[in-house]
Amino acid sequence: MKNFTSFKSTNNALTSVFILLYFLIVSAPQVISQNKTSKLIINADLGENTISRHIYGHFSEHLGHCIYGGYWVGEDSDIPNTRGIRDDIVEALRATNIPNLRWPGGCFADEYHWMDGIGPRDQRPTMINTHWGGVTEDNSFGTHEFLDLCEQLSAEPYICGNVGSGTVKEMSKWVEYVNSDNSPMADLRRVNGREESWGVKYWGVGNENWGCGGRMTAQFYTDQYKRYATYCRNYGDNRLLRIAGGANSTDYGWTETLMREVGPRGMWGLSLHCYTFNRGGSAIQFGEDEYFDVLRKCLNIEQVLDRHITIMDHYDPQRLVALVVDEWGTGHGEIPGTTPRFLFMQNTLRDAMVAALSLNYFNERCERIKMTNIAQTVNVLQALIHTYGDKIVLTPTYHIYEMYKVHHDATLLPSTLETPDYEYEMEEEGPSPSIFRSSRQGESYGIALPMISACASEAVDGTIHVSIVNIDPHNENNITIEVRGAEVFGVTGRILTAPEINSMNTYDEPEQVKPALFNDISLRRGVVQANIPPKSIVILEIK
Repeated sequence: MKNFTSFKSTNNALTSVFILLYFLIVSAPQVISQNKTSKLIINADLGENTISRHIYGHFSEHLGHCIYGGYWVGEDSDIPNTRGIRDDIVEALRATNIPNLRWPGGCFADEYHWMDGIGPRDQRPTMINTHWGGVTEDNSFGTHEFLDLCEQLSAEPYICGNVGSGTVKEMSKWVEYVNSDNSPMADLRRVNGREESWGVKYWGVGNENWGCGGRMTAQFYTDQYKRYATYCRNYGDNRLLRIAGGANSTDYGWTETLMREVGPRGMWGLSLHCYTFNRGGSAIQFGEDEYFDVLRKCLNIEQVLDRHITIMDHYDPQRLVALVVDEWGTGHGEIPGTTPRFLFMQNTLRDAMVAALSLNYFNERCERIKMTNIAQTVNVLQALIHTYGDKIVLTPTYHIYEMYKVHHDATLLPSTLETPDYEYEMEEEGPSPSIFRSSRQGESYGIALPMISACASEAVDGTIHVSIVNIDPHNENNITIEVRGAEVFGVTGRILTAPEINSMNTYDEPEQVKPALFNDISLRRGVVQANIPPKSIVILEIK
């Protein structure tokens, strides 16, 4: 009897241990990272299309402190400058091989009258910036200053002309002023200190003419575009690349009207504005729910791009018209305490994720997408650079552009990717976009996004670069990369990540988020293995 009691007691103790172990195992996935794997096959011998460096373009509007208090400090400033333009900003952007810069807007473009911004600065008339804060502009930064900035950056200028409140004559004379060598406007340019023409190629005929640029219908704008574009003439050997003002995000009818009525004979490019808006959400104080929601919206851009491209393909099967995504990026709620309508927003690792994902999308569609312009370069929206007095901070998005420059003018390599999902349960907020797999669970949706995004390209010297994004904030991903059609001899890498999804760079801590060497890679029998950490962007260089 004694032995039986002892056995019974021991059995009860073992049962308690098993129950405890069971609950530990069941709850473990909530706190312990899972081992997830992906496979990427790169066809190195099948590349045909070039990733234009202009996909990595930028946008700078007269908005907030992008121009004044950003690039422009004036020649008398104590901040080191060249003819009034900050040297440190120029140096930082040159390090990214910035290919082009769009100016003066944005909504500002369709209230900007370019002749107010030429001649002696102390004689230029002032104006009210009605779109952005109602501030008074002194026009000290105008055509000459902008084109000087582009020359200092070694970047192509992309000027957006005024259709909303301007005239055909006004835009025509602006083209003549910057591009003609023998005309009345050329003589005026020389009076203002510039002997040679600038040879500006990229010319936008209006901006958001469905909205702040005149609230036009697609058909009305199409007719206006034809008038204005007709008088934007070529001078000398310069061939003007006219870009029509395109759709707002999912307005596919606008794209269809322009393609049907204008098409490749009348325009080099058709623009598209497509933001990842996080309306009312904080740029810096957020949890995984907002992180996931922003990435979900970003991933939906793929579908938007493909629908516009399908319409363009119908009317232009040879893909002669470029899709120009000349405004894109994140838009969060403004930082409390900053000037309203200046759109200053802090920039975190989450924004770097959006930039990396979006650039992968654009690269993959490089046969149609020839130019994009992130909004905006300095101090506004998803800026690459923040300034405060004589200080500058390079944001996480800046580092994406510096890392991704390896794709400039490289050949896109076709690839196939098998990836697991990053899953998160969200409260129901209407139907989920069709590209996401979702399952209802009570009052919430369990939504899955592709965990890994990847893009591969081949440089002129044969080097292959792969940009890999792991959006999962908890789990690493072991990715196997097989390169077909080429021998692989070595691989190196760089990584951008940070301790938290809302990690950011500040004036006190400017290097919280910065690139580092990536060593968790191996090469065996020509196959690359890489362990991509959670919430990270990796660039692999394969020789």
